Amino acid sequence: MLNRAFKKIISAAMAALLLSGCTGGSSDTPGTPTDSGAEPVVYKFEGSAAADSELYVEPIEGLTDSFYRGADVSTYLSQKESGVTYKDFEGNTLDDAGFFELLAQCGVNCIRIRVWNDPSDKDGATYGGGHNDLDTAVKIGKLATSAGLPVMIDFHYSDFWADPSKQKAPKEWAHYTFDNKKQALFDYTKSSLKTLFDEGVNVVMVQVGNEINNGMAGETDRSRVNELLIQGSAAVREASAEAGKDVKVVLHYTNALENSVMDIANDLISANVDYDVFALSFYTFWHGTPAQLTERIKALRELTGKEVLVAETSYAYTDSDGDGNANTVSTAASGISLDYDISVQGQANEVRDVMQAVKDAGGSGVFYWEPAWIPVEVYDPTAADAAEVLERNKTAWETYGSGWACSAAKAYDPDDAGVYYGGSAWDNQAMFDFNGNPLESLKIFKYVFGGTTAELKTVRVEDISFESGIGQPLALPQAVPALMNSGAYADIPVVWNEEQTASVNTNEAGTYDINGTATSDGTDYPIKCTLEIKKINYIKNPGFEDMDMTMWNIDGNGVAREEDNNKRSGLYSLKFWDDKPVKFTAEQTIIGIPAGTYDLGAYLQGGAAGSNAVFELYVTVNGSTLTVPSKVTSWQNWDNPVIGNIEIPEGAEVIVGVRVDAQANAWGAWDDFSLTES
Repeated sequence: MLNRAFKKIISAAMAALLLSGCTGGSSDTPGTPTDSGAEPVVYKFEGSAAADSELYVEPIEGLTDSFYRGADVSTYLSQKESGVTYKDFEGNTLDDAGFFELLAQCGVNCIRIRVWNDPSDKDGATYGGGHNDLDTAVKIGKLATSAGLPVMIDFHYSDFWADPSKQKAPKEWAHYTFDNKKQALFDYTKSSLKTLFDEGVNVVMVQVGNEINNGMAGETDRSRVNELLIQGSAAVREASAEAGKDVKVVLHYTNALENSVMDIANDLISANVDYDVFALSFYTFWHGTPAQLTERIKALRELTGKEVLVAETSYAYTDSDGDGNANTVSTAASGISLDYDISVQGQANEVRDVMQAVKDAGGSGVFYWEPAWIPVEVYDPTAADAAEVLERNKTAWETYGSGWACSAAKAYDPDDAGVYYGGSAWDNQAMFDFNGNPLESLKIFKYVFGGTTAELKTVRVEDISFESGIGQPLALPQAVPALMNSGAYADIPVVWNEEQTASVNTNEAGTYDINGTATSDGTDYPIKCTLEIKKINYIKNPGFEDMDMTMWNIDGNGVAREEDNNKRSGLYSLKFWDDKPVKFTAEQTIIGIPAGTYDLGAYLQGGAAGSNAVFELYVTVNGSTLTVPSKVTSWQNWDNPVIGNIEIPEGAEVIVGVRVDAQANAWGAWDDFSLTES
């Protein structure tokens, strides 16, 4: 951490000069000028001047302008056509050129644009999601290029959204033979790039597919996907060479921390797929922590010898919904990890930390996904005209494709877009507010060079939960975690209410609320501790939170202690997946349990296990075994198998465990085991 006092002596004038000045690009930076005839303004941020800002931002030491700090603004044109206006930091309405100049002034140095083959139905009605056909990409690409911002083109090879759950072939290719599809993909890629080059778009990177973990263009067999990738890469190389351009080939995957990503990287090597950049989607609320990202990027770089970057990340700045279409990320959403504060500061912290993680691993950059996707008209459910506003929004979404999907998409994607079409679930993750005013977090792309002068301070102190076992001495924590504006937590001292503490009966199970006062920087924060006196759990490391796993005997394949979004509580779970049949046992031997009657329980979630799968919780007491079946249905839908009334005599050897026998690609996790007195 830089010394804040030292940073503050740098004059505001010097900071402004370094952070707002511009220079021409050079051959080793993403902002290289093009020969398109435009006069690009390429902003370079070098040096260590701190900027005056209410945001607290630590600089990323050693960051250079060659590090991609990108933004995907694929919905921009459809937003403008719907009537959305964007403003600068002084409140002035921006024209198209001004919008992209603002991005450049805030430190963005590359623009990402998705491309769908034919996002319209037979009558020409748009599927929505920005109506990102080639013509739209050309228009956005020319605006970016005129602002000195190079472009990454993201070919989905689909007529609409392509992601791990769906990779539909374009309508025109749906009935092609595989050989014809390979040729079509080559021709489409080459001709599209030629059009972009001819229109003067400064394309520097091309994604051959979007989040293609489980397939591409209607193909799910990995060997076939690799053949398509070879064709797409060859088309990029050929089109670039003919245009005299140096364009990098990017392959894009998500679920960065899954073991299958490394398997994919190995397969690309075996198949001799030609590419330059291994790209990842990495959303902390779905995928894990920045520290984990660093380790995965290091592993990928070592294995592949390729560049690695994050092609998508984002975070919420507000918990409000601005358009009448529910948000993907909110405090009410399930199955996500909100490790950052939902605020402008929290949004900036997430982006800064992901950039730090990528830089620490030797990665090439980070792109923010859809920072400009804001409501067409702000929807307030409590307002008298809420219904009318929502109807006007729906009309705009349907007409201009500014929502995530239109009703016309049901012709192509009947099970998802055709049912759930509507507005944006991302508006609370934009870097503009609902009225088009830029947020201070938009400047994070330049603040990461010199940081800011804001002081490190406490944002809030949250209520805590604390557990203690029956009969154990009560020892409440003497310090509690306080969220700082850096996004990190710091322990601050706390004093608990003596009368409430004295009323706790530690000899019986029960729950108590104890009030306290935590103090930070001379400010007192009221806090509540929910204390639970629990039965003793005789299983060691029951939630796999401890790195020491020696108490667990795991025999089989496809199972490991993992830190990701499959846990039920804490950070870790016992996760399983394999592309072969999944078969394992995980058990623990316990000796010295007092004689009595006990209950054994655990939690299980997952899917794709097959109708003949076996999931079983068991206990063996002195050689006699009791079992209970369990099941998986879907992600984060936890089953709770329990074996009750287990008679355990004095000195018995007790073995508790689970058994799994499921088909290839079955996935899921066990968590939160307990063995307590009945």
